[in-house]
Amino acid sequence: MTAHPVYLDHNGTTPVAPEVAEAMWPYLTEHFGNPSSATPQGRLARQAVEHAREHVAALIDAHPDEIIFTSGGTEANNLAIRGTAQVAAQYSAVTSVVEHPATVEPVRRLEQQGWTIHRLGVDSRGRIDPVAVPSGPLGLGTIILAQNEVGTIQPVAQFAQQVRSAGGVVHTDGAQAVGKIPVSANELHVDLLSIAGHKLYAPKGIGALYVRRGTLIDPVLLGAGQERGLRPGTENVASIVGLGVAAELAGNTLNAEAERQKRLTEMLWHQLKAAIPDIVRISPSEHCLPNTLMVALPGRIGNDLLDTIEDVSASTGSACHSGVHTPADTLLEMGVESDIALGALRLSIGRQTSENDIHTVVTTLSNAV
Repeated sequence: MTAHPVYLDHNGTTPVAPEVAEAMWPYLTEHFGNPSSATPQGRLARQAVEHAREHVAALIDAHPDEIIFTSGGTEANNLAIRGTAQVAAQYSAVTSVVEHPATVEPVRRLEQQGWTIHRLGVDSRGRIDPVAVPSGPLGLGTIILAQNEVGTIQPVAQFAQQVRSAGGVVHTDGAQAVGKIPVSANELHVDLLSIAGHKLYAPKGIGALYVRRGTLIDPVLLGAGQERGLRPGTENVASIVGLGVAAELAGNTLNAEAERQKRLTEMLWHQLKAAIPDIVRISPSEHCLPNTLMVALPGRIGNDLLDTIEDVSASTGSACHSGVHTPADTLLEMGVESDIALGALRLSIGRQTSENDIHTVVTTLSNAV
């Protein structure tokens, strides 16, 4: 490996921002109190947790008391889906065929328990048609806000309106979207929204679930009464502080950074197309995360190609299920042919990505091809 390969796997995970690490350090050392304790140390920790809650809420246009801290996006999705199911009156749910495993598996568990599951197909851009939501009684609707592999942004607000009209609670997995694009829980009309800290420059192992006031949901874990009784266990204060700072940073730079990353993404595509004429663009040019470009090289194996290069760190799909030499289900559902899907590469840029990095990536990939 070279000393500093260009990192283009920000959809897999982001580095911890320096400001985040700096804010966390005192709570890993001197400020060690338990937030549930009445001691001075405990009160200081509680203040830090509530301050972070305010910043996370502000990022998604929510009230602080609607934010429940979790261990990450997977736990948030499980709490949203399984917690809602425990109090649902209708055992019927609607989702899509391009969800993250953290949604796929909880929904599959509901199906095993007797729920009826409606799975919406997608078009060639990876988008659902919200009109396809069944009109019958629903207990739950869950859909990804921004698809983690191709970056497609789903019409969540329209989906939510359809689910609500059928009587269902609405959840969206916002892990890939929050911190990259403006996200308003109110404008999306959702009841539940999942956040993963390590997708927006906070550490791994911390996340949050937005729970709209009045939404019926039961805890999945049982214990003490932390986080409004929905997520028992002593809070991970340092990481919660980190998530709060990461949310504040994202909010301060969101629009400008999204525009910059979109410009770099389009530059990357046009230069790749010029250097490798048979390359195929899979990510849509519109309704897509500004930092995400999935491309494919027909007749090649994406994993094999990445194994031959040293100057670029990227992915062939979701980091949660990469390394398997079979076409990604998401791409097949989009109608991508198998031999093209096998050659897919996901290139996701971040805050540190520069124009020079783009040139390096294009040169490296074209030479490898």
